[in-house]
Amino acid sequence: MPQTFSVSSSVELAVVERSGFIESRHAGSAIVLDSEGVVIDTLGDVDQPILPRSSLKPLQALGCLTAGAPLEGLPLGLATASHSGTDRHVAVVRDILDAAGLGEDALRCPPSWPGDTATRDELVRERLQPERVRMNCSGKHAAMLLTCSVNGWDTATYLDPEHPLQAHIREVIERLTGAKVSATAIDGCGAPVYGMSLAGLARAAHRIGTASERSPFALHRHAGALVRTVRENPWTIDGPGRADTIAIERLGVFTKGGAEGVMIMVAPNGTTTALKVLDGSGRAATAIALALLVKHGALAAGEVSATLAALPLSILGGGVEVGAIRATV
Repeated sequence: MPQTFSVSSSVELAVVERSGFIESRHAGSAIVLDSEGVVIDTLGDVDQPILPRSSLKPLQALGCLTAGAPLEGLPLGLATASHSGTDRHVAVVRDILDAAGLGEDALRCPPSWPGDTATRDELVRERLQPERVRMNCSGKHAAMLLTCSVNGWDTATYLDPEHPLQAHIREVIERLTGAKVSATAIDGCGAPVYGMSLAGLARAAHRIGTASERSPFALHRHAGALVRTVRENPWTIDGPGRADTIAIERLGVFTKGGAEGVMIMVAPNGTTTALKVLDGSGRAATAIALALLVKHGALAAGEVSATLAALPLSILGGGVEVGAIRATV
């Protein structure tokens, strides 16, 4: 059975401190590439396969673009998103579906309540139900449906790993990572997700994060447009007050978290990190990625400290802050 790296090949990446007592430890693996894409740091095992989960979305969005999907501006940001389901997010997803000539019933992601608390509370007050379009992956699914529509591919089976769309996306992923996928699984939203090493995921993130819209190569032009769009519209990839959006707004990084403790992050100068927290918790992932970029001189420590203060990293006791989740890399 394919499996990720072991406990024994992991290292400590973060701790939870309560009243001066180290209460919990998060172990995992991480890799850092410099601005030229050369490996400059590894922690733990970065060669065993992981499932990147939603950190794969920028690669999947590029698969849609290179297959001819007319995505630009806000729809391109939503194609890359694990959005929080606000009305603003949903309006853009509906625009993508309209462009495909399809309704919300064409989405094959499961119905969900929005991740945004205020939006969810409003829907509950209105006695509404979970909807597919509110699911955090609905932008990716809408982009996949648009890609099928422009190519004349079947839209009912677009999530089948053997569907022409998914075959194309897999080829693009392998081009970006520089390696064949090691496993095929089904993500929480129903779409295929592929096994790859952290080293391969970091290579892909670096290639995307440093791509130029003036490149002679279409894949690189598309990647440059994707990164610019997300940096100009950080709310699209996540949501107000959420980790990826905050990091992009404050530091200009390109970042995408994934379930089960996965994270990719590219600094403005191209320094790139990819990591996985082995226990699957994502609560420290942004802090770990930022700490690694500070460690290698890609981000200013003071600016990162101010950004961390805006993230939900405080440990409370009786409603008062008594500690914090902090990176130890």
